[in-house]
Amino acid sequence: MVLSYRSVRFSVLSFVLIFIFLGSVKGQSAPPSVSPELAYRIEAMLRSKVDFPPASSISFGARSPGEVPGYDRIVAHFSSSMSTQKGDISLLVSKDGTRLAQFNTYDISADPKSTFSAGDRPARGGPPTAPVVIVGYDDLECPFCGRFHAELFPALTNRYGDQVRIVYRSFPSEGHPWAMHAAVDTDCLGTESAPAYWAAVDQIHAHAAEYGGTERSLVKAEQQLDAIVTNEGRVFHADEAVLHACIKKQDTTQQNTSIRSGIELGVSKTPTVFINGAKIDGAVPITFVFEMVDKALKAEGIAPPMSYQVKQASPVAPHLPVNTINDRSQ
Repeated sequence: MVLSYRSVRFSVLSFVLIFIFLGSVKGQSAPPSVSPELAYRIEAMLRSKVDFPPASSISFGARSPGEVPGYDRIVAHFSSSMSTQKGDISLLVSKDGTRLAQFNTYDISADPKSTFSAGDRPARGGPPTAPVVIVGYDDLECPFCGRFHAELFPALTNRYGDQVRIVYRSFPSEGHPWAMHAAVDTDCLGTESAPAYWAAVDQIHAHAAEYGGTERSLVKAEQQLDAIVTNEGRVFHADEAVLHACIKKQDTTQQNTSIRSGIELGVSKTPTVFINGAKIDGAVPITFVFEMVDKALKAEGIAPPMSYQVKQASPVAPHLPVNTINDRSQ
């Protein structure tokens, strides 16, 4: 697989050392700079592994002490004569010049939970002080999301009670015709009433396949969504005039901001959830969610429940094809 120069520079996967055999060099000790012979072998390897911009020239800085015993740090500089693209690739070379490695360090001093707080989103489950916060990026038209949603809440409530607090952030796909409209409607309702928001989300997910009728009419689907959200607003005593005005306006600013924030955090498909900051992609088995929540509780110094049971009659979308996952990277 050919890697892009961006991935070599920035990918978190480069945390793992990748050793590549380069052959042997003459001499007893590491030279103060990269010799032409060693530079050429490193460049040949890089050009076979990295997708550089066209007509890129590569040069190397001087050696400096590396973080790993037996290795020096060098920086490969590249620039293209055919474009303005340029950059640096930080590398480690062994003292004897026989191996090359890439090693990056990352600041993990901050609590990842703080990045994924509930904020002002409608929350469900435990109180704001709950030790575990689950932030989910959700598409209301996504079949996988609907099945995951149906199993997630009762399973978490039964096992953890008030130890888990859950919020959704909107991540409607361009490939789902009424998903954005549903996100706007429910978010309008969420500013008026959190219980009403969740009631509408529950209903929409449960009946997503029915909206638009057999003819799959977008106009009809949007009318049905408006009616559901309006009705839940009445049940939970939301300000009907404010809610109606918000639904009619269909301002997507909030939803587009949510999509951008998700992409910045590495979200490419729905459902994606963050459990105290740890990302989980796709509609995974609920037992795996339990495993991650247990780890989050232990990290907070709290012992997780001893045992659990999951109904085996309704697994999470076992028969849905992979392409039903909403993937914005495609």
